[in-house]
Amino acid sequence: MPAIDKAKILIMATHGFEQSELTVPRDKLRKAGAEVTVAAPESGKIRGWDKSDWGQEVEVDTTLEQVDVGDYDAIVLPGGQINPDILRVNDRAMEILRGFLKAKKVVAAICHAPWLLIEVDAVRGREVTSYKSIKTDVMNAGGKWSDREVIADQGIVTSRNPGDLDAFVDKIVEEVEEGRHTDRSAA
Repeated sequence: MPAIDKAKILIMATHGFEQSELTVPRDKLRKAGAEVTVAAPESGKIRGWDKSDWGQEVEVDTTLEQVDVGDYDAIVLPGGQINPDILRVNDRAMEILRGFLKAKKVVAAICHAPWLLIEVDAVRGREVTSYKSIKTDVMNAGGKWSDREVIADQGIVTSRNPGDLDAFVDKIVEEVEEGRHTDRSAA
């Protein structure tokens, strides 16, 4: 059970992440004292999507190939439509996500990022929320979808949209400080 100021958190994203869904958790978790690393398929910078147009670039700290799941306490998956759609067909991204689930570490996904959880069969039987347009996808994958700002089910944290970011980050902190969720099936 690491205190948040001792935690190491990975944010996995690529081009087209919803701007605030990466920058707000990154900045709030860093302000709380966590060591936050942004990982992407390629080094350099990735560009966000800000509501209706391209947003700002974010510096990539490490590539997906360099990620060792054992180095982190949690993973945060920003949404946006483009970002999770690209990542869910990236074998290395899916391998990393499976690693966090198998190790029963905290996994947090917002907006369209539950598509990544669906891809690795991690919503089946779990309470989940997401952006409303993928509600049917979540339910077809066996998730119990609810229209709530944040849901935590055995260390898997989900939220609907940028309006839920405060509750999303607060729940990530709470779940990280609880530690591993040993009762959770690995997915």
